[in-house]
Amino acid sequence: MSERIYIYKRYERFWHWSQALLIIIMMITGFEVHGSYTLIGFQKAVQLHTLAAWTLLTLWAFTIFWQFTTGEWRQYLPSIKNVGAMIKYYTIGIFTNSPHPFRKTVVQKHNPLQRLAYLALLAFISPLIWGTGIFYLFYGDWSQLGIDQTLSLEWVATLHVLGAYMITAFFFIHVYLTTTGHTIFAHIKAMITGWEEVDGHH
Repeated sequence: MSERIYIYKRYERFWHWSQALLIIIMMITGFEVHGSYTLIGFQKAVQLHTLAAWTLLTLWAFTIFWQFTTGEWRQYLPSIKNVGAMIKYYTIGIFTNSPHPFRKTVVQKHNPLQRLAYLALLAFISPLIWGTGIFYLFYGDWSQLGIDQTLSLEWVATLHVLGAYMITAFFFIHVYLTTTGHTIFAHIKAMITGWEEVDGHH
């Protein structure tokens, strides 16, 4: 028997979908700037990519404030407890109709594997892509900012593209995992309405 619990707050849902839209815009425009294809033209792609990036940084600033004032930051504290069970579920159990080893609650929205994934995103991928993006954006001001001119712009661009591939992989894995609920759209519906349907006898 299942029960419905209110997991995702209104701001949380707004932040999630706004971030998703901005990341999609940056992926599309970023790979056009990289020269992978042509859709809207190089100059417009650069402008839209830059606008989306600054908008996302602003959104993150508000979200970080919200996380710390509401205590939601605790949702992202990593734990290795039951990581093995989660890996076994995603690699074997999900295909053999095994019960999910983790039950969502208001105070534990993310399973241990998700927490580690978000830690990698926040501690490694995000600093890489944002750091190199800002260096790239202000390349013309490096001398005024006192940045060593021996730093290669080519290396900055290469590392930024590497970060872009990582965030793209993270995005598609995240989208795939949203389909692994008790129905294919259960997790997506929960992020729209805020209500998650969980097993009452987990």
